[in-house]
Amino acid sequence: MTVLGAAVLGLILGSFYNVCIFRYLSGESVVFPPSHCPHCLHRLAWYELIPVVSYLCLRGRCSYCGVRISLQYPLVELLSGAVAAALAWRFGLGPDFAVYLTAAGVLIVASGIDARIGILPDVLLLPATLIAIPASALVLGHGWLATLSGCLLGGGSFWFLSVLYRRFRGRDGLGLGDAKLMALLGALAGPLALPSIMFMCALLALTFVLISRHAPKAPLPFGPWLSISFFLHALLPRITL
Repeated sequence: MTVLGAAVLGLILGSFYNVCIFRYLSGESVVFPPSHCPHCLHRLAWYELIPVVSYLCLRGRCSYCGVRISLQYPLVELLSGAVAAALAWRFGLGPDFAVYLTAAGVLIVASGIDARIGILPDVLLLPATLIAIPASALVLGHGWLATLSGCLLGGGSFWFLSVLYRRFRGRDGLGLGDAKLMALLGALAGPLALPSIMFMCALLALTFVLISRHAPKAPLPFGPWLSISFFLHALLPRITL
């Protein structure tokens, strides 16, 4: 029941994460107006807001204008539910679960935005990092030294890589958003986890490029791959690379 309850909670939170992603892209407030079809502005009824179920019942289309609903809605909800269930299975419903679940929300929203427009928003990453530092040091038990060094090494290493890439290639390769994200992940995971996270990120990104035939010169958002790698490390701590 612990895992099932966490999964249901994750599905509900995933619905809110979708609101955050799409309204950041559109420039709307996450509070007002109420949930509506982005095409015809039809206000959604409560039964149209049930995570995943409503999408399936509506067959992926708006009940009022018939325009197709983005597949991102159920995918983000399912991802959020799966992450919450995995965290409950790994940590139980304790303080660690609360910290990682909060981090999951930030990372899902940031990754969704990064995947769409190639931006990791400061409005998410900076407050999250400020909260993550004491949470990691005190709640997760990493201690202040490991937390702060992880934050500095994570952000500093990606900033240094971005400077080197621009110097030798003459164009941006890694953005400052990636450095800020790594500062957050370094604070949560500690300095010893950084090589593993970075290696898994590179491996996942390379696999995606090969499978999807991603254009070599087209920008590749790193936010989603860094986030996935972080949670793989958190959920499978005994696996070292």
